[in-house]
Amino acid sequence: MKTDTRLSDILHILLHMAERDSPVTSETLSQIMRSNPVVVRRIMAGLRKAGYVRSKKGHGGGWSLATDLAHITLADIYIAIGSPSLIKLGFRNVAPGCLVEQAVNGALESSFREAEALLLRRFHEITLKQLSEDFHLRFEDARNIEKA
Repeated sequence: MKTDTRLSDILHILLHMAERDSPVTSETLSQIMRSNPVVVRRIMAGLRKAGYVRSKKGHGGGWSLATDLAHITLADIYIAIGSPSLIKLGFRNVAPGCLVEQAVNGALESSFREAEALLLRRFHEITLKQLSEDFHLRFEDARNIEKA
């Protein structure tokens, strides 16, 4: 089963952008992500529409953050990318009249809903500022290990 990495990809891009004082081009972001500039532009267009980033054309242009990281949650970004399915598991619908299938699907469906609700609640609690702070702690730890 193929995983959907869009949320992780976008968070990665936004944290790299937060480390820069000037706009970042789609080409630079695509190199960071080992992706294609067209893919980056497509991703960023949704974030621009939601008001989290802005773009400037021409020399010295590129993408920059439009909102403070403390005001953006994982849930905000998740919604901006279209709220893709959080759980890739599904259930069988071959024999809808089968009582066993109904029992299995009922249990799975309610479990999936509960799991997604819990995950979304957690997404609302985590800001990009917290992710950035975690990155900076890891960076300092890595530097201290190198010095030792």
